[in-house]
Amino acid sequence: MYNQGKQTKDLCGKEYEALMEDQKKIYLFEEAPVAKAVMSMSVPTILSSLVMVIYNMADTYFVGLLNDSVQNAAVTLASPVLLAFNAVNNLFGVGSSSMMSRALGKKDYDTVRKSSAFGFYCSILSGLLFSLGFTLFRFPLLTVLGAGEDTVFATSQYLKWTVTFGAVPSILNVVLAYMIRSEGSSLHASIGTMSGCLLNILLDPIFILPWGFHMGAAGAGLATFLSNCTACLYFFVLLFVKRKHTCVSLKPSLFRTGKTIVAGICGVGIPASVQNLLNVTGMTVLNNFTSSYGPDAVAAMGISQKLNMIPMYIALGLSQGLMPLISYNYASGNIPRMKKTLLFAVRASLSFMAAMSVLYFFGSGFFIRLFMKNQAIVAYGSRFLQGLCLALPFLCMDFLAVGVFQACGMGKKALAFALLRKIILEIPALCLWNLLFPLYGLAYAQFTAESVLAAAAVLVLIRLFRRLEKGNA
Repeated sequence: MYNQGKQTKDLCGKEYEALMEDQKKIYLFEEAPVAKAVMSMSVPTILSSLVMVIYNMADTYFVGLLNDSVQNAAVTLASPVLLAFNAVNNLFGVGSSSMMSRALGKKDYDTVRKSSAFGFYCSILSGLLFSLGFTLFRFPLLTVLGAGEDTVFATSQYLKWTVTFGAVPSILNVVLAYMIRSEGSSLHASIGTMSGCLLNILLDPIFILPWGFHMGAAGAGLATFLSNCTACLYFFVLLFVKRKHTCVSLKPSLFRTGKTIVAGICGVGIPASVQNLLNVTGMTVLNNFTSSYGPDAVAAMGISQKLNMIPMYIALGLSQGLMPLISYNYASGNIPRMKKTLLFAVRASLSFMAAMSVLYFFGSGFFIRLFMKNQAIVAYGSRFLQGLCLALPFLCMDFLAVGVFQACGMGKKALAFALLRKIILEIPALCLWNLLFPLYGLAYAQFTAESVLAAAAVLVLIRLFRRLEKGNA
């Protein structure tokens, strides 16, 4: 068995140590066939991601049934703010879970507990700051998002529920899922996430449509708020039931700001957070360009992006599911198993994304019509989707590379990729393509960026594993 680090005093109780030494869990991380280990960790995460995609699309779908481009545009214009939550999710979710999995590989359970307490309470504080900031500065923010006179009210109402009231539960349920997954409990993490998503899908038509409360975009926001509260409740109950058998701790007494904990979490979390803030910037630039062509174009771009999220979230779910396996084997020194895990994931993800790219390119009009029958929106959306889907095969390599960097605590490499993607490649490409091919060129900016990033990812990963293998020779 590979070196597992110095045994520290276990502050989690004898029950947890016995659980971690349980042969089934050790077998999964260290000895199970790679395909079985990857599927065990990733399938629940992928299923959770699929449900989350459906949940994200539900707002667009049910608001689209109103056949009101203003209401649909409101959901699209609000997307950058909700995406900004991922900056906190990654800072304290990815950062804490990476720290926890690496500590588990070394059997350092004290660090696991302190890392989880730090991530939990910082997530609550961040959510409160989001709510306060939006409430105080909502009107200037709506202008920045690209909301005009016809869309500002609907966008404001949607954000009232999802941000003013919903920032804390929205952030907290994602961070808790990351922490629970870091211990190998991928199924429980996915059940919690899916419970909220499924409730959102059930509530959407009740709050949005004329036969229900007929709230439009505001109803979609209310459904999202309630669903995130439900997901948080599931995780709280789970952690209470498993309190003697888990190192995920919510105790205030374990909240620490020591150098080791903060540096370990922020070293991975800050680059991941910056990556998402740059995604928000990119989406805001895209929405501002698109909004100059009217609500129909904004609604069409929103639908196209939501459709493109289906394969994107599946690839992201696979990379997130791999992270505990990569972290554990990296920390324990099992580089050959770490490499086999990644190669299996590359083959599976690349094949799927290529197939989805072909399906979307040739069936773009059909998929857009599933959401809205407006011919102008269908015409815009089919062209947008054809451009967006070309990036999918390249995007999966970017996801997997960044996932490896985050799992191994290599925050600088993850940050470099984030800056390369948005600042150096995608945002300039948006400006250039819109200048050369007004409106329709916007959909090809991501393809331009991701094709370059995929090549960079392959080169960096090859060099990384060569270095790691030499160090373990």
